[in-house]
Amino acid sequence: MTPRQRQRAIRGTLYLLLAAVVVAAILFADWGSIQRNFFRWDIAVEMFPEVLVQFALNTLIYTLVAFVFGLILALALALMRLSPVGPYRWIATAYIELFRSVPALVTILLVNFGIPLAFGRRVPGGLLGIAAVGLGAVAAAYMAETIRAGIEAVPRGQMEAARSLGMRPSQAMFSIILPQAFRIIIPPLTNEFVLLIKDTSLLFVVGTTPLTRELTKFGRDTMQTLGNATPMVVAAFIYMIITLPLTYLVRRLEKRGARGR
Repeated sequence: MTPRQRQRAIRGTLYLLLAAVVVAAILFADWGSIQRNFFRWDIAVEMFPEVLVQFALNTLIYTLVAFVFGLILALALALMRLSPVGPYRWIATAYIELFRSVPALVTILLVNFGIPLAFGRRVPGGLLGIAAVGLGAVAAAYMAETIRAGIEAVPRGQMEAARSLGMRPSQAMFSIILPQAFRIIIPPLTNEFVLLIKDTSLLFVVGTTPLTRELTKFGRDTMQTLGNATPMVVAAFIYMIITLPLTYLVRRLEKRGARGR
């Protein structure tokens, strides 16, 4: 058997295995029970429009404040990583390595419970402030490395040309280098935004009110109240509606960037 025939045989076997699994699922699954427990149309309809205008909106607001906070902090960290001043580089590196190693859930708990214990006051803004600082601090560690890579991807000649025109290093960085770097890193930053949308589900650990719940917390509370999993299915579907267009946008931007290069 030639290598090509062997590949075809392996591929055919995998197709048959997949078909067998699908047929077994169709034949042996209790579709009535699945429909009753996961796809109750009447329960799903009752969740609208509240689930969209309040809880999906809360999710997007928490995501936006965390992303803005994280992006500003990430820009500062990235510039510190590239600074010729040693202590700046060490501090930025320590921050990035620390928050890339610690789970976001731990950071949220530290922001909510640790800061009041250490400083005697809570983060201002309630749940919105906790979302911004807790999620944004972790996102900043990842976005800082993305921004640094984008800056380093800009040809060095751009900085030299700006300096030859009499620009100060800081002026050249903000007016010449960073605009080009951000065009390069838009796809990974968009991907980070998608991850933040899903990470807002971790905010339930710090407690919420009926009006400040995000999608996952609302779906979980409604599921426990009704004894039915349909609310969580609806929440998952809304997450998909929000994130799929963004992931599609990331793919399009990556393809456009590849063609440009």
